[in-house]
Amino acid sequence: MSVLWTAQDAAKATGGKATSDWDVSGISIDTRTIEPDDLFVALTDQRDGHDFVADALAKGAGAAMVSRVPDDVPADAPLLIVDDVLDALQALGRAGRARFTGKVAAVTGSVGKTSTKDMLRAVLARQGQVHAAVASFNNHWGVPITLARMPINADFAIIEIGMNHPGEIAPLAKLARPHVAMVTTVAAAHLEAFENIEGIAHEKAAIMDGLEPGGIAVLNGDIPTRHILTAKAKEVGVASRMFGEAATNTYRLEDVLISGNTTSVKAQLPDDTVLFRVNSAGRHFATNALGVLAVVDALGADVALAARDMMQWTPPAGRGSRTTLALDAVESEMTIELIDDAFNANPTSMAAALEVLASSKPIDGIGRVRKGRRIAVLGDMLELGADEAAEHEVIARSPFMEQIDIVHCAGPRMRALWDALPEHKRGEWHDAADKLAARAHHIVDAGDVVLVKGSKGSYVSLVVDAIRKLGHPVPNDNEGS
Repeated sequence: MSVLWTAQDAAKATGGKATSDWDVSGISIDTRTIEPDDLFVALTDQRDGHDFVADALAKGAGAAMVSRVPDDVPADAPLLIVDDVLDALQALGRAGRARFTGKVAAVTGSVGKTSTKDMLRAVLARQGQVHAAVASFNNHWGVPITLARMPINADFAIIEIGMNHPGEIAPLAKLARPHVAMVTTVAAAHLEAFENIEGIAHEKAAIMDGLEPGGIAVLNGDIPTRHILTAKAKEVGVASRMFGEAATNTYRLEDVLISGNTTSVKAQLPDDTVLFRVNSAGRHFATNALGVLAVVDALGADVALAARDMMQWTPPAGRGSRTTLALDAVESEMTIELIDDAFNANPTSMAAALEVLASSKPIDGIGRVRKGRRIAVLGDMLELGADEAAEHEVIARSPFMEQIDIVHCAGPRMRALWDALPEHKRGEWHDAADKLAARAHHIVDAGDVVLVKGSKGSYVSLVVDAIRKLGHPVPNDNEGS
């Protein structure tokens, strides 16, 4: 492993004091996943990271960043002693960005940040060394960790930036200093912290405050609040490039065809027409993929190659991944299809997920019910503010509900949706996801396509786990393509 930080460089960046001459090849905040020669950063969040320094060093950490020497750690241990660990981590991230010579893209948005970031990583992988945030490292400690981990010689870095409250994005964007900033969309997510959707748009637009001189903003041109985004671009003096379905967009979706687990796309670029496929079903994935091509173009990379490589991306668990489960070890045709979208939910992403389910093809004649069904298992959408009941209820009137056979709901907020459904579409409602999970073997059958969707805090992922235990996964049609 190459050296990421020496004791001298880390001390200079943070203003801290190194207790010895050490070097590290990575950075970690979790002893459960720490690798040998990592710098363990003793952050204080739900628990005090100083309580785990000895464990980190025992597992091979190259050093630890601390604001005090824990009692169970000898004074001559390889440490970087700083005044405040979070401040020092941000300083280390700032120094990591300062020495980076490649191109930086930053991604924010109410929906699709992580999948878009992962798409960018996938399509740029054949065009140079790519560094990107792992998981959803998009907050006040995730962004500086990602920046501090950047290899000096990488060609591209992709930084995901999120928020829960006003005023979070601008400081992180200024830390990242991207050459290209993308806003996937603006939707009613974290609405309880804002007065209205316009407030969310202004917060998302703040990613442009960090753009480097001559930077480019890649913006969703289909959303009602696009004028707020374009006004921000003019205010900070950067060029904007719009993507979406509207005819006014620079990068425009012309045709989207959802077939099985694949979305085929025809799009108009500024100077060309491009055809590509996305390795997941959903119009929202097609839109974000087009935005990815716009970012690739703005970075000066090869758009045609990126379009061909789009199929290298697949959604992770909880973000729209699809699995075919065989329910019988002997009768291989006895299968269900599970769409796991249980990591996050708001009205916009819920509508997109229902469209995917509505376009799916159940299999008739193989289960107890004899007719394959499109089944939605929906958990609460959180952080929607005072209008949360109405936001849940209106989903019952989604045009995609026409093609959905039955809807099971979990959580107190989802009761509003369940009550608004036609009686023949009502499945079970339970006040908590674990109760619905216990009913998994009753609510699904061979031939069904089952969508599980909800906010992470609704714990509807328990239903995903319960359904997975009913069978074993078989290869998807798209594997290896």
